[in-house]
Amino acid sequence: MAEIKSDHSLDAKGMACPMPIVKTKKEMKNIDSGKVLLIEATDPGTKADMKAWAESTGHQYLGFTEDGDTLKHYIRKASDEEAKGETSFEHIVNNDELKEKMASGNATIVDVRESAEYAFGHIPGAKSIPLGELDNRADELSEDDEIFVVCRTGNRSDLAAQKLSEKGYKNVTNVVPGMSEWDGDVEKA
Repeated sequence: MAEIKSDHSLDAKGMACPMPIVKTKKEMKNIDSGKVLLIEATDPGTKADMKAWAESTGHQYLGFTEDGDTLKHYIRKASDEEAKGETSFEHIVNNDELKEKMASGNATIVDVRESAEYAFGHIPGAKSIPLGELDNRADELSEDDEIFVVCRTGNRSDLAAQKLSEKGYKNVTNVVPGMSEWDGDVEKA
């Protein structure tokens, strides 16, 4: 797996339950929504605990990697807007409709989730351009392509679809609900 980018890190090595969770909960208060926290732990119990805690609090557990005895957990802090599930971009398809477009070979898929989210699983062939980098990287896309924008729930992709449309891209579609309910093939970076 490629190097996974995180925005903040927390050293919980040598700590036993419940301290890795206690420290993670405290650290999350200092992190902006949408940012990824890397928690390094040595307690094997964190494999189940971190995921359960993240899901119970509304944050997104991305996954973990192992580096010797160290478990590296990645959690993305969710925003209030994501939880609300509001979208406003008018061109929308669901996951099944995207699969049909993919089968026809006429789909450029842009994944606007953070690079750590992308690394732990993305639609095969999707181009990773995190939402925060879209303004600077939009020129990597062709204005003539049929572009399908995907994120975890359809909210960040809604914002990205609006941005691309404002920049003159004519064939832009938001994919809802996105990766949170994607049941098609997935690749890991």
